[in-house]
Amino acid sequence: MAVSKEESLEYHRKIRPGKIEVNATKSLSTSYDLSMAYTPGVAYPCLEIEENPQLAYEYTAKGNLVAVITDGTAVLGLGNIGALAGKPVMEGKGVLFKKLADIDVFDLELNTQTPDQFIQAVKAMEPTFGGINLEDISAPDCFYIEEELKKHLKIPVFHDDQHGTAIITTAALMNAVEVTGKKIDEIRVVYNGAGAAGIACCKLHFLIGVKKENVILCDSKGVIYKGRTEGMNPYKEELAADTPCRTLEEALVGADVFVGISVKDALKPEMLLKMADKPVIFALANPDPEIDYDHAKKSGPDAIIATGRSDFPNQVNNVLGFPFIFRGALDCQATEINDAMKLAAAYALAGLAKQDVPDLVLNAYGLKSLQFGPDYIIPKPFDPRAIFWVTPAIVEAAMSTGVARKPIIDMDGYRNKLKRLMTI
Repeated sequence: MAVSKEESLEYHRKIRPGKIEVNATKSLSTSYDLSMAYTPGVAYPCLEIEENPQLAYEYTAKGNLVAVITDGTAVLGLGNIGALAGKPVMEGKGVLFKKLADIDVFDLELNTQTPDQFIQAVKAMEPTFGGINLEDISAPDCFYIEEELKKHLKIPVFHDDQHGTAIITTAALMNAVEVTGKKIDEIRVVYNGAGAAGIACCKLHFLIGVKKENVILCDSKGVIYKGRTEGMNPYKEELAADTPCRTLEEALVGADVFVGISVKDALKPEMLLKMADKPVIFALANPDPEIDYDHAKKSGPDAIIATGRSDFPNQVNNVLGFPFIFRGALDCQATEINDAMKLAAAYALAGLAKQDVPDLVLNAYGLKSLQFGPDYIIPKPFDPRAIFWVTPAIVEAAMSTGVARKPIIDMDGYRNKLKRLMTI
């Protein structure tokens, strides 16, 4: 959907500038209310938390509060625009957290582009939050930052640009492979884009059965092969392929899957023609994909195509993941979001795509019908059922892997609680 500059600026300016605000959850209309909200009454929960820090989840907003944090070095398709200029994106993320999963957010734009300073700042803020959502941080710094924070923090740390994209593509890939009738451990996959999302997608796809020897990763300089020295870092080196291929075009010959998280027009129609039968094309560059959807369909009528856009079938959108992943992680007070939880989310979304689609979803997208198949391998981004599929799966995976500090015993009751929550 096209949006004009004037429309966007007016939207962000009107009524009250920005997109988020803070609301009080307790009344403040009498002197008694004041004495409870602040001094002297507030001293009692302070002392209780001093004695038992876990009680912060009972007496404060910590358990439902997520920090959306950026340094502004890789904002959407805009690049390194700085922390302040990235604030509208972080506020937008806050809107999605709140509207889709009733999670409160403080957006934090850190005016530093030094990874260690960023890490120290986030570590110092741990007492405030129940979870940390890292956003729009350039590679390879994003890998180092997340790794270090996960080592030291006892709350979930999740870089959505990496893992959100990886989870949604994993769900889509499982279903695409099923539709084509191929086997996950036999498909050849080419990834174009070796930044945060590309590398995370590749690693999570390994966990569902994609074989490393069947994978080639490319960046702007071509194939990432063993022995390459130009433009390399340890994260690329880990995935370097033992191959004679040196270009994307060479790598795609006979490939079953193309996963693009790169730039417009990176995949030429003639490259698609050299792929295997029933190719799977994930052209996820935004706002313009690696290959135009109509051109791709013309070149490969039997192709399964997903993009990041809402005006084509199979939109890969992180909004299907992060609100519901954090909802589950917060509710069971998970100490981390681990691989088992990411896979649980992916399997839940893959399963949801095989269910009958309700009229509510069809009407929202102006459709008469929608069935599992080449044009529907992933749920629509605003399918209201997603929270009821993904969130319980996250909780169950957290409990089964021992990272849930507050196990939920009555899962049926929990599902009903989610339904009540999302009808407010």
